[in-house]
Amino acid sequence: MALTSVRLPAQQPGAGFPLNLPLLAGASEVALDAGVTILAGENGSGKSTLLEALALATEVPTVGSNDDAQLDSTLSHLMPLADGLRLTWTQRSRRGLFMRAEDYFGYVQRQRRMVRDLRSEAARVAAEAEGQHEGERRRRMGPYAGSAAAMDARYEGDLDARSHGQSFLAFCKGRFTGAGLYLLDEPEAALSPVSQLAFLALVKATVERGAQFVMATHSPMLMAYPGALIYQLEGASIVRTPYDQLEHVKTLREFLAAPEAFTRFL
Repeated sequence: MALTSVRLPAQQPGAGFPLNLPLLAGASEVALDAGVTILAGENGSGKSTLLEALALATEVPTVGSNDDAQLDSTLSHLMPLADGLRLTWTQRSRRGLFMRAEDYFGYVQRQRRMVRDLRSEAARVAAEAEGQHEGERRRRMGPYAGSAAAMDARYEGDLDARSHGQSFLAFCKGRFTGAGLYLLDEPEAALSPVSQLAFLALVKATVERGAQFVMATHSPMLMAYPGALIYQLEGASIVRTPYDQLEHVKTLREFLAAPEAFTRFL
C-alpha cells in the first residue's frame, strides 16, 4: 500500500465546521492497510467530509469541474481539516483520482466540450491549410484531431451517448489504470445491482495492479468486497466493523426478509 494511515486532528468545538466535527473528538489514527477501505455510516456521519479532506491532502486528480482539488471552490472550506490530517505513506504518489457521485455529470459534459472544441479547432486549421501539401495540412491539424481521438478511445466512445450506469462503468474502465490512490464517494449512485458487481470486478483487477481504494458508500454490495477494511462512522467514533455487524447490512437483510414489516407503516 502507498497510503498506510491517516491521523485526524483533534476536535476544536469553537472553531466551526469542519474542525468541530464529532468524528474528530477521538483524534484517532485510521489504518488504511488494505487494497480497499470502506467508510460506512448514516448521512451526516462525516464520510464524505473525510474523503474530501483526503482528496485535498493527497493532491490526487479530481473528477469534476476542475482537475485540481486545490482549485475546486466546493472543497475550499475543508482546507483546515485537510491541513490537519497527518498521512503516512510507504511511497508518496499523486496518481489515481477523487470523484464524488454528484460531480460525474459535470465531468461528462466538460469532456464532451473538450472533444468538440478540439475537433472544431482541427477543422479550422484544416480550412486554413486548404491548398497546402497534404502532409503539411495533416501535420497542422494532427495535434487537435489526435487529442480528440485519444479522449474518445480512452472511454471507448462518447460517455454522454450511453446510459448513466454504462457511462460510469466505461469511465471507470478508462481511468482505473493501475497503481494509484482512488478516492470514491458513493460510486454506487449510477449503478444497478448487476452493474455494482461489474464495478467490483474492475476494482479487484485494479487492486491487483497495485491500486488502493478508499470508498464512502451506502451499498452493502460494495461493502462486501473481499478483504475490505471497513470502518463505521457514528458520532465521535470511527470503528473497524465486520461486514455482518454493519447497520446498513443488518437493515437490508431485515427488510429483504420481511419488507411488509417496514412498508405497512407507509
